[in-house]
Amino acid sequence: MKIEDIFQTNFKSAQQKATVNLRYTSNFLGNIQNNFMAQYELTMPQFNILRILRGAKSALNVNSVKDRMVEKSPNTTRLMDKLIEKGLIERVRCNEDRRVVYVEITKKGLQLLVEIDIKLDANSIMDLNLTDQESEMLSDLLDKVRASFSKEI
Repeated sequence: MKIEDIFQTNFKSAQQKATVNLRYTSNFLGNIQNNFMAQYELTMPQFNILRILRGAKSALNVNSVKDRMVEKSPNTTRLMDKLIEKGLIERVRCNEDRRVVYVEITKKGLQLLVEIDIKLDANSIMDLNLTDQESEMLSDLLDKVRASFSKEI
C-alpha cells in the first residue's frame, strides 16, 4: 500500500512524502522486529547489544557498546543490567583500573543468538522483498540522507 493511501493525504512535496515514508516504514519494521524478539524476552536494543558483543569477540567497555548501537539509548547500562540478570552477558573488571568495567557475551548469550539467527533466516524477517541491487541502492540513498544531516549534528 502506498504511503499517501495509508495517510489519505497529498504531500506538499516529494521530500516530505519520502521523509514520512521513511519514518513510517522504520516504525513498521521496528514493530515486526520487536514482536519477533518478544518470543525470546528481548528488546531490539538488547538484541543489538548481544550482536555487538558477539562481533567484538572480546570484552568491550560500556561506552564502546553505546557507540556501536543502532538505536542510541540513554539507558544502555540498564539494558545491560537486564541482560546480566538473564545470564546472557557478564561484567568484567579491568585489572589495571577497577573503575573501568567491560562487558562480554556469555555462552548462554551466544547460544541464544544462534537460535535467533536460525529463526530469523527461516522467517525472512530481515528480507525487504528487494533485489540485491535495489537493497544496495536503498542503502546508498539512506547513507546520503544521513550524510546531508551530519553537518548539522
